This record gives sequence, structure tokens and C-alpha cells, in this order.
Amino acid sequence: MSHDEQKISKAPFGTTKEGTAVDLYTLRRGAVEARITNYGGIATSLLTPDRHGKIGDVVLGYDHLDGYLKSSPYFGALVGRYGNRIANGKFSLNGVTYKLPVNNGPNCLHGGIRGFDKVVWQAKAVESGPALELSYLSKDGEEGFPGNLSVKAVYSLTEDHGLRLDYTATTDKDTVLNLTQHTYFNLAGKGDILGHEVFIDADRFTAVDENLIPTGELRSVAGTPFDFRQLTAIGSRIDQADPQLKLGHGYDHNYVLNHPAGRLDVIARAFDPSTGRILETLSTEPGVQFYTGNHLDGSIVGKGGWSYKARHGFCLEAQHYPDSPNKPGFPSVVLKPGQTYRNTIIYRFPTP
Repeated sequence: MSHDEQKISKAPFGTTKEGTAVDLYTLRRGAVEARITNYGGIATSLLTPDRHGKIGDVVLGYDHLDGYLKSSPYFGALVGRYGNRIANGKFSLNGVTYKLPVNNGPNCLHGGIRGFDKVVWQAKAVESGPALELSYLSKDGEEGFPGNLSVKAVYSLTEDHGLRLDYTATTDKDTVLNLTQHTYFNLAGKGDILGHEVFIDADRFTAVDENLIPTGELRSVAGTPFDFRQLTAIGSRIDQADPQLKLGHGYDHNYVLNHPAGRLDVIARAFDPSTGRILETLSTEPGVQFYTGNHLDGSIVGKGGWSYKARHGFCLEAQHYPDSPNKPGFPSVVLKPGQTYRNTIIYRFPTP
């Protein structure tokens, strides 16, 4: 395949427990190949070259749909209606209190029991992209959220070796919305990610309480293990006796990005010295959740028979801040009729 050749293909990927057929789409452009299923909009694999040109898969997941149906900590998924945590599974909007499913201690996490990661999206292949257009109608009251929400998520491969995700959404009733993407990366392809070096363009992070809910404080990263303003190995400070690290069992925190929300910028970089692979994350969002796979415990056997243990993958979930519906001081997550929600996330792999 020539460097500029691009294409998309489709194959069956199994059926849900309800009997709905699920497909797997393969997008190829140049040296990058992405496989995405319309179940949960999950990116099941992402192939990129290392410094020697050797192609490898840099994301965690399963070889078969059954794995995702049985147990998945949001591997590679589209997340909604609300990425991250909402305290006590409730929020108020226009004087009405909405109750949500609680699935993370006392919190509602990543949209509830059956979030966007567990639904079958309508899919349409776009040859010219190559791109995959996914759409879903989340009905009024689904998982407790108000409004009929029409969501579109378009995955495409860019000419500069990136997997791009463009979200748009509209509603017929005031609602709250925070969409993200939950890929677990491992630029070495296997083993832990403690040697990966990470940069995050943020001077502050949202400090959390014992339930990992932001206290409201935007805490400076200066002089703390949360300072990634220069490339720093993930493992260099992850086990320090820091109260915030102890609460998250490692990094599981939202960073307050320095860039203006709405502008597409590089917000984070990761570098794996062993392979030379570089990941640049671009986003229009005001925050990014940096999560280091702390709760993987070896019980999940993923692609190629690899047992995923703690810190075998990391996530950079571009998003609004956790619990924003209950924090008036945080950037608003309210979407009203007549408005269009937009959010772009790009995972780009510069040639090593």
C-alpha cells in the first residue's frame, strides 16, 4: 500500500446478548490502521510503526466482541452522556433534581449502567475519509438524563498519522453533556507504562476527595507529583506518599488545561523510549483525565493472551471537569435546544 493510499473495510464482529449484529470497521491511511466497532464506538486496535518501522498495536482491548460484552473497563470506548464522575448520582438543572444510576461507589461514572460505551451505534462508512460516522439517539430519561439527545461521532484518519474523533450533539430539552474517548494506550505494545514519559499542558488539576470527586479547588501542580509540564516518566513519582495519589491509587485526576477551551491544540504528549513511539493528544476541551490503569489487576486477558495488570495502560480522556453539573464554578456542561455541542479529540503519532 502506498503511503497516501486510504481505505475502509467492514467485517462481522459478533452479536450482542439481545441478538443485534455488530460490525468491525478497519480504517487504513499510510502507516496507520485503526479498527473500530459500532458497539460502543470502541477503537479495538491502533497500529503504528516504531522507530524501526515495525508495526505494532498500541491500545488495550479484546480480540473478540465477547470480551467487551463480558467485562471492560471502558477499553477504547465512546463515553457519555457524562464522562467521569457525578457525585451521589444526582444533579439539579432549572430547579429539577435528576437522579442517575450509581455505579462507582456513591457516584455515577461514565454515563451510568448502560452508557454510550454499551450501545450499538448506527454506522456509515465514508470512503473519502477514510472515516466512520457513528450516530445514536439517547432518549429522554435514558440513564436518568433529560432530553432526547442526538449524537454523532465521526472517526477519521488524518494525513499526519492521527486518529481523529469529531463529536456533535443536539438536544430538544436542557441537559448536561460531557463526551470523551477512553482508549488505554501502551506505546510499547505490552508490559507496564511506567517508563513512558508524559507531558500535560496544565498548571493546575482538580483536587479530589475520598470518592474522587473534585473538591472545587484548582490546585497548582508546582512542586507536586502532578507536574507534567515537562516530559516526565509516569513511574518516577507515581508511588510517592502524596494524599492525592493515594486516593487514586496512582494518577486518576483531571487536569485544568492551559489552552482556551474550544481551540484545537496539543494538550499532552507521551513518549516511549523503548520503541521511540510518540503520541500527541489534541483537544478542544478544557480538561483531560490522566488515568494510569491503576485498577487493572491481571484478571482481564486481552488481545493475544496478554493479561492486563495494574499500570499496563494509560488514558488521556479529553473532557470537561468531573462533577461539573454540581460545581457552578466549573465551565458549564449545559446544552440547550438550538445549540450544537462540538468536541474534537485527535490521537496523533508523529513518525519516530
